[in-house]
Amino acid sequence: MIAAMMTAANLGARVTGWGFVVFTLGSICWSLVGLQSGQTNLVATNVFLTCVNLVGMWRWLGRQRGYEDGAKAASRSSRNPGTPTLFSATGLSGMAVSDIGGESLGRSVEAMIECRSGRLSYIVVATGGIAGVDEELRSVPIADIQCHADGLMILETKAAYALRPTLARGDWPASVAAASTAQRDKSLADPEGDNPRGGEARAHASATR
Repeated sequence: MIAAMMTAANLGARVTGWGFVVFTLGSICWSLVGLQSGQTNLVATNVFLTCVNLVGMWRWLGRQRGYEDGAKAASRSSRNPGTPTLFSATGLSGMAVSDIGGESLGRSVEAMIECRSGRLSYIVVATGGIAGVDEELRSVPIADIQCHADGLMILETKAAYALRPTLARGDWPASVAAASTAQRDKSLADPEGDNPRGGEARAHASATR
């Protein structure tokens, strides 16, 4: 059960790989039980499963972990001054997403790329819900997003983000229009004066133009 949770959770190459390690230990133990009890079918089945699990260990703890380590190294190096910030394209799904004031909104679940230009068109952000149940999906164009090595920041407040239309599962748009400067300024306005992050948000917006 532990191994199944580790592999099903998809928490990265290391966790998935160690899940296969647990699977391997289990199949070896059952093979020994089959040998001691004379159950040929049990032995044959678990010998085969051991081979499959060893392939999984090589796949996730060997090759895939190397890919992830290389991407993380490039991301860390890109934080040096004068170097464009990089992040792994495969790591985009699951990245933390915050509003312009730093308040958490959710996580990115997918990104749509324009084939001709190779540029990101928009990001799909999931908010609320537990384990995907009752979560809401919204699309945000890349023009309204600022990318960092540690996550994504939407250049608007949480209230403005909540006004974006929710997406139906299996029915996503071909394109998403970016918010205009006037719309962004309006979303950052704090006429009630009860948002302590209002000034900070406006400063962020001005710096990103």
